[in-house]
Amino acid sequence: MKTGTTLAGRAALFLAALIWGVAFVLMDFTLGSVTTFYILAFRFVGAALVMLMVSVRFLKDIDRNYLIGGALMGLALFIAYTAQTYGLMFTTPGKNAFLTAAYCIMVPFLFWFTNRIRPDRYNISAAVMGLAGVGLISVNQGFSVNIGDALTLVCAFFYAVHIVVSHQVLRGRNILLLCLIQFAVAGILASAGAVLFEPFPQQVPGSTIVLLVFLAVVATALCLLLQIYGQKHTPPSQASIIMTLEAVFGVLSSLVAGLEQLSVRLVVGFMLTFAAVIISETKLDFLKREKRIKSNN
Repeated sequence: MKTGTTLAGRAALFLAALIWGVAFVLMDFTLGSVTTFYILAFRFVGAALVMLMVSVRFLKDIDRNYLIGGALMGLALFIAYTAQTYGLMFTTPGKNAFLTAAYCIMVPFLFWFTNRIRPDRYNISAAVMGLAGVGLISVNQGFSVNIGDALTLVCAFFYAVHIVVSHQVLRGRNILLLCLIQFAVAGILASAGAVLFEPFPQQVPGSTIVLLVFLAVVATALCLLLQIYGQKHTPPSQASIIMTLEAVFGVLSSLVAGLEQLSVRLVVGFMLTFAAVIISETKLDFLKREKRIKSNN
């Protein structure tokens, strides 16, 4: 793997993580003037139009399997984003970001259920550590769970489902076409939810429209392309570590925006969750590699 290409891949992943982290705060701002389903409809329909322009030359390859696979991905993505966005109405962007990252811990156990691939000791250790971290983040002093945190955990579960479904569907298929279909399906579902259950937004500020365009074009379509490029040119263990920075950027953005009040309990919860994600995603390969290098020297 060429050094220049590797650096470009890492930079793409870092930029995607940064944008997605900031997007938690931007979503919180847009919720002040636009309802959830209309935000998601604008975001997914806009992203689908961008993906259509990128993948137009491959449209002839779409068949029944593409439509079914993309629809399943789109359904899981729609449920995840809906739960995440509704959750953001009742919790902070930082907590929303870190609890969403718990999907990394859930994925190995879903693979166990679907593919009969048993989680290893790193997955189990990460699950225990992640459960402790999630508890510290979301359980209040009265041992009750905020509805926003609970919805965000639902989001994390369906993100994990999305990854497992994508793993099954993507084999030998064009990822751009599947992303186009999944965004289109999610956009249709969100649009239906908006028309059926929510009033049409009135007097939307120009700044909110700019944020919606940013969320659709940059934080959805562009970030997906950056992730695809980055993962293609970066070793999986390194890519996983870089992508976990999304949660860190989410908290930092929330702090800068004045939306987060940190406590010792919350910081420890963030650290445990972040460590659990690192362990689950990398299995500490970077430490093993460093140990091998030292032993060889």
